[in-house]
Amino acid sequence: MSEPVIIEVNGLTKTYQVGDVPVHALRGVNLEVRRGEFVAIIGASGSGKSTLFHILGGLTPATSGEVRINGRDLAGMTHSERTDLRKTAVGFVFQKYNLLPTLSAEDNIRMVRYIADRNTEFDSAFQEVLRLLGIADRMKHKPRALSGGQQQRVAIARGIVNSPAILLADEPTGNLDSENSAAVLKLMKDLNHRLGQTILMITHDSDAASYADRVVKMRDGCIV
Repeated sequence: MSEPVIIEVNGLTKTYQVGDVPVHALRGVNLEVRRGEFVAIIGASGSGKSTLFHILGGLTPATSGEVRINGRDLAGMTHSERTDLRKTAVGFVFQKYNLLPTLSAEDNIRMVRYIADRNTEFDSAFQEVLRLLGIADRMKHKPRALSGGQQQRVAIARGIVNSPAILLADEPTGNLDSENSAAVLKLMKDLNHRLGQTILMITHDSDAASYADRVVKMRDGCIV
């Protein structure tokens, strides 16, 4: 029996106004992602994949079309409800890590728990995730004392600490060398298999996309 659809996109468009010129970033995108899938969205710069990422995460509104996350219509949500969605249902991993330099790895992760009004202590299941990510012994270190690969693993841990239904990863290996890229992608694949974590990964790298269960290609604001 197939898993239920967790991301549903119908006729999605996004148009930006640059001076007097309309820029059509998305042109009628349709997409379904099922619970537990690892999907890579691949395309060149300017193809619309990052715009799609920001709309799915509730970070920017669509111009038209429908987006449902876990059955909930994003357009029908209030600002507060979209904020709650980002706190609890959707986790983010960014290319530039976005770790706060003055906080330890542990506190960078705990902060996400705090923002979501949750207990900031890590339970045994999450301690196991930290071991799986290979950073359990690096929790007291600040970002400057961590390698790029370790910082990205901390960013992944931060993205899933609230057990979100969906993990959105935007070019998660873009700042890593090939060895660290492969290690991070294998870890994401392992999280997908072990935890059933639904992952939607934006990338321009076909090698990175090969780790996903399914690859969706974008060009000129459309899925091709």
